[in-house]
Amino acid sequence: MTMAENPAMDPAWLGLAGRVCVITGAGGGIGRLLAAHFAAAGARVVVLDRDERACREVAAELPAAAAAVALACDVADPASVARAAQACRAEAGPCDVLVNNAAILRAGPIATVSFADWNALLAVNLTGYLLCAQHFGRHMTERGRGSMVHVASIAGHLPQSFSGAYSVSKAGVMMLSQQLAVELGEHGVRSNVVSPAMIRTPLSEPFYRDAELLARRTAMVPLRRIGTPADIAAAALFLASDQAAYVSGQELLVDGAVGRSWLGLIPRPGFDRQDHVRT
Repeated sequence: MTMAENPAMDPAWLGLAGRVCVITGAGGGIGRLLAAHFAAAGARVVVLDRDERACREVAAELPAAAAAVALACDVADPASVARAAQACRAEAGPCDVLVNNAAILRAGPIATVSFADWNALLAVNLTGYLLCAQHFGRHMTERGRGSMVHVASIAGHLPQSFSGAYSVSKAGVMMLSQQLAVELGEHGVRSNVVSPAMIRTPLSEPFYRDAELLARRTAMVPLRRIGTPADIAAAALFLASDQAAYVSGQELLVDGAVGRSWLGLIPRPGFDRQDHVRT
């Protein structure tokens, strides 16, 4: 079915046409799809990444109508974020939508995580979200409207072992978003979270090249498939849009229901799936 055949599929339905949408970590798998989805909705897209080359590549892939602007930005550096916010205002206009997506992951046990690794991960995954919310949020509060969408993770609810500060950082993102929603609501600014689980991205692709591991992971998900960056982008698009105009301080878990299936993984004779499947 085409957009013309179904008005609900018309990008104008989202109310994002002409809005300036800033996406951090745009050079990665999820960031690329975020940029593409917002461009398809008619937004003017500003893509940020500390990898300037990747950032420019993403901007070049977007349709001309998106008038994409590529800005090199290290979200962990206050001066870099301030420059990006100024450049956004000058080259595209004040920010209407901020999608905080930049993140890093460093493996290692929490008992021995180094001070440097702990701080580096928190600087990007949590402090970077704060800095962007502060600087781009000023554009929104000045105009009395705006929306922030922060990409967190199911790991913010469930500790992801041997991942250093990752789960701590994502739990922090959820509370940061709620605090922004409460404090900026009077200025017409909304703040929400999208939390993915098991998304197939270029970063995680090595896992899924192993057919056995792919099958085991897929079997854990009630929807019986691994998520894609497009799944996350679609959720973020809705939360950023006018269709979610009264949604703020909330989290949308995009996980194929895996986060609700843990009890089903515990062996319980008489209650297991195989006990109720007729052969």
